[in-house]
Amino acid sequence: MKTLCDLPVGAHGIVRRLQGGRGFSARLAALGFTLGADVVIVKNYGRGPIIAAVRQTQVALGRGEARRIQVEASQGASGE
Repeated sequence: MKTLCDLPVGAHGIVRRLQGGRGFSARLAALGFTLGADVVIVKNYGRGPIIAAVRQTQVALGRGEARRIQVEASQGASGE
């Protein structure tokens, strides 16, 4: 498994684990990052925030937050 920070632009991943307390997990769930959700990386320049598309919404996350989201790389719905 990888973290959200490890995925390049355009990569798809499936949320498998959220590392953090209840408050952190609840905040991410409110943003759409629930277990099994498909995530696509929109911007990841190697520093600064990461922009990810989840549940038809783009969300900006700090690197510290993105490192606590573990994903399984996938090909996505379009079979890329």
